[in-house]
Amino acid sequence: MSKRFVSIWFRHLLTDWLTIRRPELAQIAFVVGTPDHGRLVITATNLIAERQGIKPGMVAADAKALIPGLEVIDDIPGKNMKLLKAIGEWCIRYAPIVGLQAPDGLIMDVSGCAHLWGGEKEYLRELLNRLKSKGYDVRAAMADTVGAAWANARYGKISPIIEPCSQRHALLQLPPSALRLEPATVVKLQKLGLRTIESFINMQRSALRRRFGKELLTRLDQALGLEQEPIQSLQPLEPYVERLPCLEPIRTATGISIAIQRLLETTCGRLQQEGLGLRTGVLKCYRVDGKVIQIQIGTHQASHHAVHLFKLFELKISWIEPALGIELFILEVPKVEEVSPLQEALWTGTPNLETHALTELLDRLAGKVGADKIHRYLPVAHYWPERAIKLATSIQEKPAIPWRNDRPRPMQVLARPEPIDVAAPVPDYPPMLFIYKGKTHYIKKSDGPERIEREWWLDQGAHRDYYYVEDENGQRYWLFRSGHYSEQQSQWFIHGFFA
Repeated sequence: MSKRFVSIWFRHLLTDWLTIRRPELAQIAFVVGTPDHGRLVITATNLIAERQGIKPGMVAADAKALIPGLEVIDDIPGKNMKLLKAIGEWCIRYAPIVGLQAPDGLIMDVSGCAHLWGGEKEYLRELLNRLKSKGYDVRAAMADTVGAAWANARYGKISPIIEPCSQRHALLQLPPSALRLEPATVVKLQKLGLRTIESFINMQRSALRRRFGKELLTRLDQALGLEQEPIQSLQPLEPYVERLPCLEPIRTATGISIAIQRLLETTCGRLQQEGLGLRTGVLKCYRVDGKVIQIQIGTHQASHHAVHLFKLFELKISWIEPALGIELFILEVPKVEEVSPLQEALWTGTPNLETHALTELLDRLAGKVGADKIHRYLPVAHYWPERAIKLATSIQEKPAIPWRNDRPRPMQVLARPEPIDVAAPVPDYPPMLFIYKGKTHYIKKSDGPERIEREWWLDQGAHRDYYYVEDENGQRYWLFRSGHYSEQQSQWFIHGFFA
């Protein structure tokens, strides 16, 4: 499939924007001016002023002599580029790659997009009508090359669409400035009587290079398609992206669900063929009013299971506000990983972290409560209980050492032991009761002590004697006494809770 590009030319970008903000300007001639060496020089004009002979570069005082009622508005530095960027981001709903053609245009790579609107004519008509309805005076053209599309948008007079492989013929009658040449080069060509591209396109390339430099040949080759011209996209293109334009704006949750399912079916099919799975997925919903709604999902393990991924998106459909309707859905997959094929067996054995049902359950829980609420811990080679575990970086991370199972450990360990009041016989008997947060717990069963020495190479201090106790309500706790028993003062702490 050959490349197709659309160039959009905003003939009066800044003055159109001012007119949209101040509708009263639509009926009068006005210009935008900026100070230059003590003079006010015109940088932009509206259509009414242009028809009366006012052009950018003129001094404002001279322009007022031609049009006494001319209004001059102060220029806003950098506003042109900000407007182009904002409009370009809006145009992403029509093409995945949109770049700037400063100072007054955009370029779009529309390869494979036009058929979604019923063909190239309908595509271009829809794009222009939408931009004009917003108040911009625009022209646009479509061609196989960036240079030919740019030239036809600004200088073409026959058709805005150059048929595939026809750019050479379409360029012949256009002026040299249609090749985006430097003004000095254009002046040289005109002085030699070369007023159309046809007059020099067949000249020897060595003669053209010697007289006009390499720029002329480069621009000519780019326009003819003999040399590639890259586009710097406003938004980096993800390697896995699917687009779904809507013939009619989608306003219902059912319609959004159907759109997500179709995008996932296509995306997951491609990922499965390449042996990859989704780790992060982003759904962008382009609304009719120009706003973009975005939701994101993540998985603990790479997956191309469309049904499971849809359930994750389904949890967030309520966050999408369609307003007047959504006209384009884009699914991006910025992070993928390789997927190991599932092993077929007559029995599954003991469920573990490799079980896909478990990882899918974690994904759904993360979608409801947030991924930051779900933690996995691994053992670490430390004696001190609060140092003996660490947060795992992923569900695939393997423990460096096995979990200790010769002694019971509580399901919940406090990050910092909390002091309690204890009544205990002496010297090493377990406590008979303890008071925690104002509540008295009478102990019915107990076991211990288990002595855990402090890691002297890390810090200094007393050892701990731990007890496993159960109160009269059947609740179990992990208590310890710091250091040896002392009749004057023994410090007791609670450090964990058993399930």
